[in-house]
Amino acid sequence: MSRFFFLAFILTACSSPKGNKSLDDSKAEARLLTNLKSHVYFLADDKLEGRQTGTKGEELAMEYIANQYKEIGLEPKGTDGFIQQFEINEGKQVTPNSYFKINGKLLELNTEYFPLAFSAQTNVLGKQAVSLRESNEPWFVDVKGWLDENKTNPHFDINDAVAKEATRAAGKRATALILFNSGKEVDNIQFNKNDKTTTAPIPVLYITAPAVKKYLSDKSAELEMDMAIQMSERKRTARNVVAFLDNGAANTVILGAHYDHLGYGSDKNALDTFNAVHNGADDNASGTAALIELARLLKKDAPKNNNYLFISFSGEELGLFGSKYWLEHPSINITPNYMINMDMVGRYDTVHKLTVGGFGTSPVWSQTLSTSNPGLIVKYDSSGSGPSDHASFYRKDIPVLFFFTGSHSDYHKATDDADKINFDGQKDIVKFVYNVIKATDDKGKLAFLKTREPEMGKSTRFTVSLGVIPDYGYTGTGVRIDGVSPGKLAEKIGLKAGDVLLQLGDFKFVDVMSYMTALSKFKKGDKTKLTIKRGSEEKTFDVEFQ
Repeated sequence: MSRFFFLAFILTACSSPKGNKSLDDSKAEARLLTNLKSHVYFLADDKLEGRQTGTKGEELAMEYIANQYKEIGLEPKGTDGFIQQFEINEGKQVTPNSYFKINGKLLELNTEYFPLAFSAQTNVLGKQAVSLRESNEPWFVDVKGWLDENKTNPHFDINDAVAKEATRAAGKRATALILFNSGKEVDNIQFNKNDKTTTAPIPVLYITAPAVKKYLSDKSAELEMDMAIQMSERKRTARNVVAFLDNGAANTVILGAHYDHLGYGSDKNALDTFNAVHNGADDNASGTAALIELARLLKKDAPKNNNYLFISFSGEELGLFGSKYWLEHPSINITPNYMINMDMVGRYDTVHKLTVGGFGTSPVWSQTLSTSNPGLIVKYDSSGSGPSDHASFYRKDIPVLFFFTGSHSDYHKATDDADKINFDGQKDIVKFVYNVIKATDDKGKLAFLKTREPEMGKSTRFTVSLGVIPDYGYTGTGVRIDGVSPGKLAEKIGLKAGDVLLQLGDFKFVDVMSYMTALSKFKKGDKTKLTIKRGSEEKTFDVEFQ
């Protein structure tokens, strides 16, 4: 389950048990239980190295899932057999062999310095005082002067100023440009991974305020500098696994679960060590296993008024990339009826009850869910948004359900292993989903309802929120809005899905993380201005946080 989207669920309700004859046979249940165990133990084995998107381990998981679908007898509906391959471009990244030393002391990347994304990539040695500008040496520039001079200039763009200064300095034989800010004005100099600016002729670095105090306090002292700047554009190949059960019906039910996880934690989304295999037994080998077995049940005995599309998503942990990609590039032409997503369905117990999200996305759910429950204790949540791939389908006005047994102390940690899965509970969740499918078979195409949106920013870091859902897969500068919360600030001032947020008050942002940093600077009652881009036009809105 994506850490970016993680949230708490509310609206608790208990449901009455209801059996299903096709699954009550003891031998059938035993086979289901055995199969679930087999899938989870394979997918969560150390040999798959945590199934990180774009790795050999994820490819092994992909092959296993495709073989299961083939064995079951489903039609392949990817773009290459069962597989739909797509590329995730994560933009520019500073490589590990980059460094910056002052007087032999290594500065910490991001905390004490960072190169700008359009910096030249090379090695530089030099000796220079902050106050001097000698040829064939690095130059220092205090941007405080630029900011003071342009306080009333609405057309001043510090990124343009930096690019021009780098060209000018190189023309005077400077070997690098090192920027810092001794003032209190916000300079908005950031590493923009999606920057398309022409590469500067010399390295361009920024030293943060703590490092300025540590290394640049004496402006006349000669500093020995040693830097190596190297960047790469990080791309990885991801693969959805897509299978189809064709009943010749007008509408198709979409059933999904993501199969990627964290690998060794190198994407920095783990909550513990970055050097251990994160097997992701619950997140989300459990949902993947449930999806495979649901496919097997439906192939054997499927209600006939819908077709069934099974999608095992990749790239969920990076920001729902797989589900968004499939919706933008569908591998089969269908009319979706509704979508059911299973993510982390392996820890049902007396503490971790089952949550069913998306309850409010269709009026049919209230008619069918309670009578489909095989005896599980259930909490219902109305929202169609949430921490997993169903949110992508909800954004396309498709009714959704989200099955989830809750967070736990092993979430996004190396301790999320197969021996902690409650397979009996997982088995009953598969039965629950099967029963829901059967109960909705005679309902035709389900009506869709908009629901409340969970707000971004409700954590200890934030006291305010705009009430928007960011598109984490956006590869441009800024933050594109995926959704707007009904009744919240964004809706009140007229923001829409597709708008790109660019600046809040003095703070510009280039991506979601810098947006979150900007948001943390405000509190309730603050008034400021928000700049967005809508199409090719920039717009400014007055904002007062409530």
